[in-house]
Amino acid sequence: MECSSPTLKGWLKDCTFALSTGNIMKIAILADPLDNQRGGVHVYTRELITALVQLDSNNEYLLVREKATPAIPGTQSLVVPNNRFGLVFAAFRMFFIVPFLLRRHQVDVVLEPAHFGPFNLPRRIHRVTVIHDLTPLLFPQYHIWHSQMLQRLFLKGILKRASLVITNSRHTRKDVLQHFPFLKNKVIAAHLGANPALGPTADRSWLDQKEIRQPYWLTVGTIEPRKNLVNLLKSYQQYRDNGGGGQLVIAGQRGWKAEPFFEALGQHSYRTDIHLTGFVPDEALPQLYSHAKALIYPSEYEGFGLPVLEAMRCGCPVICSSVSSLPEVGGPLAYYVDYQHPASIARQIQAVDRLDESARSALREKSVAWAGQFTWAAHAEACRAAIQKLDTKQPESRHV
Repeated sequence: MECSSPTLKGWLKDCTFALSTGNIMKIAILADPLDNQRGGVHVYTRELITALVQLDSNNEYLLVREKATPAIPGTQSLVVPNNRFGLVFAAFRMFFIVPFLLRRHQVDVVLEPAHFGPFNLPRRIHRVTVIHDLTPLLFPQYHIWHSQMLQRLFLKGILKRASLVITNSRHTRKDVLQHFPFLKNKVIAAHLGANPALGPTADRSWLDQKEIRQPYWLTVGTIEPRKNLVNLLKSYQQYRDNGGGGQLVIAGQRGWKAEPFFEALGQHSYRTDIHLTGFVPDEALPQLYSHAKALIYPSEYEGFGLPVLEAMRCGCPVICSSVSSLPEVGGPLAYYVDYQHPASIARQIQAVDRLDESARSALREKSVAWAGQFTWAAHAEACRAAIQKLDTKQPESRHV
């Protein structure tokens, strides 16, 4: 099912409209992150859809997308191009075109993986919103003005109209209920999974291509203030000054408000041993994690902390902050730090560095086993079960 004509008239003419029947639910997923980004929400959207289709052969899944490819087997696509027309059209698309087409397609449920919508739907359509974190509200200073304002203007209304809210950790659920207590009976927590393709590997071809050859410490994620990379640089300085060795590899794209990090990087005493990879393709992640001395993840706050789980799945030791959801993911195996103090991070780097081969091997095995508890299939099943219960309930929200 596609609707990809470049004109609004063409969209409305070309679409075929099917009706939901019986107990089969027609579930629309606003899947734009598949096409317009490569970060965490892209990964989440892709893995959730893939897992839902694999475990649920009863319901129909309709993906609202900006592009037709790459297709996800087992789904149908409603392609509504976006970014070629500019910001005014993007708003018109979100508030009018997409809602109109969803009504015409007689969908039962609309799921928004990026916690921004859905908008302008009649009360017969259930709205399911995914909340990955509340950082625009909790740490507005770390977000661009545009992101802050959109959340403050729309998020409360979105959540009031939601039939179900899905969070990725117990901590995120707690944050949501503290800020929006009216959601008490509508919010669930379901841990994320790691890509099943991740696992220990001896392959080093991508690392060699990037000239990452000596032992290295690793951090993964977008370069932005909440990741606390300035303190990571300070802790690496302390570790090296005390006789430690190895490169520091920083894997991730440059994000917003990254100037303080790059200023500190330029002045670092060991700058020649700090390697920035930029964006890392999925197929390279097993190599990156498997050969690292440890993942260092001193983030100030995480809704979940997927790199921690990814590293453990590859048998990589983890050094991470002791706050927010990270202890849920790292469990008893991570080395926890006070993210505010570089000396705390440096001490745990030294502790991991002192592990002998026997202790490192045991930690590797335990980490892989621990990470095996977190699967996309389990996350998708929790989401599917919660959505299925909506089929017998009348949505409380009104058309807005």
